[in-house]
Amino acid sequence: MIICSNCQHSNVSGTFFCVECGAQLDGVETLTTQAITQDQISDELKRKGTRPEPPSSPINSWISLHLMDSGKILPLASRNEFTLGRLSEGQPIMPDIDLTPYQAYASGVSRLHVVVKREANRIIIMDLGSSNGTYLNGRRLNPHAEETLNHGDVIALGKLKIQVLLRNI
Repeated sequence: MIICSNCQHSNVSGTFFCVECGAQLDGVETLTTQAITQDQISDELKRKGTRPEPPSSPINSWISLHLMDSGKILPLASRNEFTLGRLSEGQPIMPDIDLTPYQAYASGVSRLHVVVKREANRIIIMDLGSSNGTYLNGRRLNPHAEETLNHGDVIALGKLKIQVLLRNI
């Protein structure tokens, strides 16, 4: 174990930065970077065999959410239904997809804001009676009414804008 000199948190051996406060851990060698040529990459790939496939969304992911303000893309797993919302301290309500790290509270996202689900060949979104509303391509959705989602649609949970990226289903 490595003890952080900043916050005294116990970190697993081999850790470079404290998982609690982010400080660089004492006794860890300073990391350096170096330039790598295309020839070095090609040689390494030849030694290892085939060229690896670039990582993409999870194999079973049928939908990804592109958070437009941050540029972050959240690939969702193989379940057929997800609730989106935010956590609230002291509340037992927990959405499947927690948008708290993406300024959800400041954007007006409710604790349980919407549900997105896959039914046969359709993707459906339904506002769960959110306080600040859900918008699909600029049009406010009626609470508890299902609407069809298409690839590239932009939904807004309050002011949090998300582009829907669908894989062929």
